[in-house]
Amino acid sequence: MATTSPTMTGAPAVAESEAPPARKKRKLQFPTAVGTLTLVAVVVWIAVSFIPSGVYQHDEDGAPIPGTFTRIDSPLDFVGRLEQLVFALVNGLFGIQGDEGIGPFESGSLFGAADVFLFVLALGAFLEVTFSTRALETGVGRLAQRLGDRGWLVIVVVMVLFSLLGSTMGFSVETFGFYGLLVPLVIALGYDRMTAIGVIVLSSTAGVAASTVNPFSIGVASAAAGVTLGDGIVVRLVLWVLFTAITVAYVLRYAARVKKDPARSMTPESEITDSEISLAESGPIEPLTGSQKLVLAITAATFGLLVFSVIPWGSLLGAATGPAEYEHQHDVAGVDDPWFQLDWWFPELIMLFFIAAIVVGLVARYDEKKLSGLIVKGAAGMMAPGLVIIIARGITAMLNNTQTIDSVLSAMERAVSGASTGVFATLVAVVGMPLSFLIPSTSGVATLAMPIMAPLGDFAGVGRSLVITAFMTGGAMIMFISPTNIVAVVGIAMAGVKFDKYFKFALPLFGILWAVLAVVLVGAAILS
Repeated sequence: MATTSPTMTGAPAVAESEAPPARKKRKLQFPTAVGTLTLVAVVVWIAVSFIPSGVYQHDEDGAPIPGTFTRIDSPLDFVGRLEQLVFALVNGLFGIQGDEGIGPFESGSLFGAADVFLFVLALGAFLEVTFSTRALETGVGRLAQRLGDRGWLVIVVVMVLFSLLGSTMGFSVETFGFYGLLVPLVIALGYDRMTAIGVIVLSSTAGVAASTVNPFSIGVASAAAGVTLGDGIVVRLVLWVLFTAITVAYVLRYAARVKKDPARSMTPESEITDSEISLAESGPIEPLTGSQKLVLAITAATFGLLVFSVIPWGSLLGAATGPAEYEHQHDVAGVDDPWFQLDWWFPELIMLFFIAAIVVGLVARYDEKKLSGLIVKGAAGMMAPGLVIIIARGITAMLNNTQTIDSVLSAMERAVSGASTGVFATLVAVVGMPLSFLIPSTSGVATLAMPIMAPLGDFAGVGRSLVITAFMTGGAMIMFISPTNIVAVVGIAMAGVKFDKYFKFALPLFGILWAVLAVVLVGAAILS
């Protein structure tokens, strides 16, 4: 019998007497967000060849006036339309129409996404440097350790924290680093692996779905819709509180049932196989060092400043409101701003995160080579969502240059005409789901859909901020059960849980949260 030995790549060495194994057929895989959006760009390019061109009349704030749509001849021939496809990436980055010419940090009816693109890279750099210190991971571990055998408090604290991080900064894939700590801890407390999945996946997903000031979803959508990040924050805060409370209660109920009767577990230990991922025993958690405590303080201050700096305090405190300026200014026209209002937006936030990354590196005593390497690595890790943003903006540019955006708006205007405000808000949430299933990127979906969805709210009498809340929350809801959501799929694989069991576990929560979302949206639309 031939023997084998492991090679450097982990594959067995085959004896000379054995025939080479048959080559396995490559399975079809769902494309990445970048690949999906590229396909969408091609489909849109084909579609604009058949969609008639048309225009709306616009008011002084640039909003389309309902009922003023008229058809026009196509402004581009075949070669011109082909150029739109070829240059979609460039047009998405720099923009093709502005008040002061083409360039980054541009303003106008179709400015580029250079500022959003750079912001994503800056945030990636900051997160890479921060996580390299293990300050956040150790801090959460220490907190869980202090709670001891009070397992339900561990569940509550970690879930609320992850949900809060998801709501404010899109914290999702960052949870991967916590599986080796939290899964053994949850099991040691008398629960099962599905409880750990609920603690990690469901909490972060609930937070991202009920985003409040998440720059990857609400920030990008607000910029595309021409409103400020603070608009609609009250409704989003209500949704976050409800989503978080319901999700925590849902997991606590399951955890208590499993602890009382392990036979009711959806992941009984007898189902563990050699092919499933094994998790190491959790050892004692190291205490936070002085530098790690300082890193946690810097991280809290950075995101606190992010939230504070982008809120239009004058508008929230009852000052006269007005139309939002474009995203490079992030201001509200006609508002008497209080002295403490910063009016920061992407240019300032880009530098906030780059500077914070450098400060964290200095606190951690990294030398220039290591700090530079971490910043570059973090920025490079965000290239995929960055490309998603500019490809999506390029698709919008394609629709704009062929003058077919207004034609699509006209068709959707006719489809929703006569619907009440509450029904319209709910339908907007429903429409967001299939797009988010195909494009599992909140920033990409926001950039692609908001220029079309936001004006529809003008037609239906629903504020753009509520359209953003409905569309982004409804779209993100699909992440609870979608196999294209890497946060769920990779997470359950790391915990040794099969997707069908996770789907059965998450589906009832998905239905409950959808009912809550519909009630809140209808109520907000009626009261607005």
